[in-house]
Amino acid sequence: MLRSLGQGRVTAGDEDMRVTELRSAVARLRRRLALLPADFPDRAVAEDELAGLAAMTAQGVPEAARLRRSLLLIAGAIGSVSALRPGLAEVRRAVELFGDPPRRG
Repeated sequence: MLRSLGQGRVTAGDEDMRVTELRSAVARLRRRLALLPADFPDRAVAEDELAGLAAMTAQGVPEAARLRRSLLLIAGAIGSVSALRPGLAEVRRAVELFGDPPRRG
């Protein structure tokens, strides 16, 4: 049974659907990265950050600031690899479900 928790959050049982969406997006991008035959300088950075995101989703609702930091590192590491852009966009959309960054000024 799905229920709303306000601010667009919906749960299935005790699982926050934002966490489920992020976990799925991260898993898909990790698979795409693993299948990519080309090596690139920051591949290890991308793999480590994706593993970190996967671990965060296993522990419940992750902190939005940590998610954005990891997303920036992943984007910087694989941003120029066109085969991974769709997966990166999925992860970005999933991170955005956790809210906008705080406004400055």
